[in-house]
Amino acid sequence: MEDASGYIGIDVAKAELVVARDGVVECTTYPNTAAGHAVLQRDVETTPPALIVVEATGGYERGLVAVLGSAGLPVVVVNPRQVRDFAKATGQLAKTDRIDADVLALFAERVRPEVRTLPAADAQELDALLARRRQLLEMLQAERNRLGQVFGRGKQPVKKSLKAHIAFLERELRIADTDLGAMIRRSPAWRERDDLLQSVPGVGPVLSLTLLAELPELGRLSRREIAKLVGVAPLSRDSGALRGRRFVQGGRAGVRAVLYMAALVATKRNAVIGAFYQRLLRAGKPKKLAPVACMRTLLTILNAMARTNTRWQEHPATA
Repeated sequence: MEDASGYIGIDVAKAELVVARDGVVECTTYPNTAAGHAVLQRDVETTPPALIVVEATGGYERGLVAVLGSAGLPVVVVNPRQVRDFAKATGQLAKTDRIDADVLALFAERVRPEVRTLPAADAQELDALLARRRQLLEMLQAERNRLGQVFGRGKQPVKKSLKAHIAFLERELRIADTDLGAMIRRSPAWRERDDLLQSVPGVGPVLSLTLLAELPELGRLSRREIAKLVGVAPLSRDSGALRGRRFVQGGRAGVRAVLYMAALVATKRNAVIGAFYQRLLRAGKPKKLAPVACMRTLLTILNAMARTNTRWQEHPATA
């Protein structure tokens, strides 16, 4: 789009989309429906923008982003906290849909986040299944906690209801796991990548599927870039002579949560990660820091394996 110019910010709500373009005073509102997406696409294409920024809003933005992305428009989904911090930095403390759209357009112009390739339809379906699996696990844990808090003979009806719901959720979880496995088996490319990732001791199907669905950049970025994208890169907090403690923040929370559990398993089952973990502890590193460092190391290994299409080989050079 050589003649593209201008920046667009779109505030997404469940029912409507508020669109702001830099240099245009008035915002435009569209319904957040398939018909509204089509009209918005046509309007945007009349004067193609250099960049469109949309805030992540719990999934309400997915349909719009899919339409704009499939039309070849440069659309980026950004972290709401990053945009809110940007708004505060510019002195904009008020918050309405129109103000948010204007802030997003300004964010697009000043920050210019990188446009990444949108995941394919199969990857989106896999991501949706993984999200549903996480929801089932959360509900299952909550119901089990409630069951553990029910005491006394007069609570039998409540206990019976909880047990029935737990059985239902366990059945739905098994169905979700079966559907996830079937999706991987249908795709030779995914089957090969899944087999490659799971060759690493400590990496199981949950982490492998999460990386396939939520981290398509794996193997395409440098180790520093992939660590920053996931949110396991140490960030500095220095000022003058003060050297503050490094910390991790932001990134893809879903990937980071699963990677954390895999790193804990790897400290016991993976000789390379386990040796690294013990070395950190012997050096006096805090026990909260060591697992994060193991997460970063495990991610670096997986990134290198995906880039070179090489299975895990535990030998001195790797260690």
